[in-house]
Amino acid sequence: MPDVLICGDTVRHAELRHELPLVVPDPFLYAEAAGQRHVIVASLERARVAAPGGLHVHAYEEFGYDELVLGGAERSAAVLEVMVRACRSLELESATVPAEFPLELADRLRDAGVELTVDRTLFEARRRVKSEAELAGIRRAQAAAEAGMGAAAELLRHAEPDGDGLRADGEPLTCERVRDAIRDAVARAGGTAGDDLIVSHGAQTASGHEMGFGPIQAGEPVVVDLWPRDPASACFADMTRTFVVGKVPDELRRYHELTREALARSLAAVRSGAAGREIHRISCEPYEQAGLPTQLSKKPGQVLEEGYFHSLGHGVGLEVHEAPALGRAPDLLVAGDVITLEPGCYRPGFGGCRLEDLVLVTEEGAEVLTDYPYDLDP
Repeated sequence: MPDVLICGDTVRHAELRHELPLVVPDPFLYAEAAGQRHVIVASLERARVAAPGGLHVHAYEEFGYDELVLGGAERSAAVLEVMVRACRSLELESATVPAEFPLELADRLRDAGVELTVDRTLFEARRRVKSEAELAGIRRAQAAAEAGMGAAAELLRHAEPDGDGLRADGEPLTCERVRDAIRDAVARAGGTAGDDLIVSHGAQTASGHEMGFGPIQAGEPVVVDLWPRDPASACFADMTRTFVVGKVPDELRRYHELTREALARSLAAVRSGAAGREIHRISCEPYEQAGLPTQLSKKPGQVLEEGYFHSLGHGVGLEVHEAPALGRAPDLLVAGDVITLEPGCYRPGFGGCRLEDLVLVTEEGAEVLTDYPYDLDP
């Protein structure tokens, strides 16, 4: 295995959070050299980082930080020099780094004679098989997602027509109000959900990641797509359901039936070693058999805006969108992947339907982590 360098914090950098499952808000250096794991970090964090064991933890002072600062160096410049000195001390001649490795540090290390190779795939692969702690966090996040989805359904279930819109508990029912209810329910369930969750309605539901806005009406699709995070592990979940208050349009019912079938067929194909592009192809079959366009039937270069116009899914973990991809890319599934399956069908000006489950890939097949009904009636 090559020597490895990662630099950043564990709040924004999934590569580091995977190696060190603690909140370390300030940038530090992680190194794998000669088969040993090292962390070079501010003295404030040293004892906490060292507590779990398995790491050689070095404070900045070990590499002359005090002398640099007392000599007039700015803190950021002193930290950079400390990191370069640490690499010299570890006798690093070359290292593999993630795509997000800081350019400023990369330039300094290369000037110091350290050869750096960027390998995005290597670092994605290191996170593919979830640890027990990560998988437990994903399960907690998924439970919070289901609580949020239940809160959305509860508001929609009690809504009644009022002119051009709907009212629930005497107040107009809007996407914003449903979104607030979801956040509250997710928080009560121990998760966190930010502003970027989808509650869209009507024609908005045919517009990709449109977050949704405005009053919800009877007889139109409402797509709820949420991806809360578990604070303890920093891992995400992801799920989507589609609802209608009142009479379901025939077109939407057809989309829903096809999407249920696409979801069932793709789930049956999930197992370790399966190709993401093949599972995506299988998910396209119900739509194509119904005469609806998909990514597979469109012409090269065509921008598809209706039918099943997106890929089937993606990996979920320390990032809500991570490897593997389940589309036209050549990714193969491995046991321990957590992926989404999210087929959908849409028509501009009308809207559409999407259903999304979270799935753990196993050697024999798949474990569905999502436990929530698919009914259009909330």
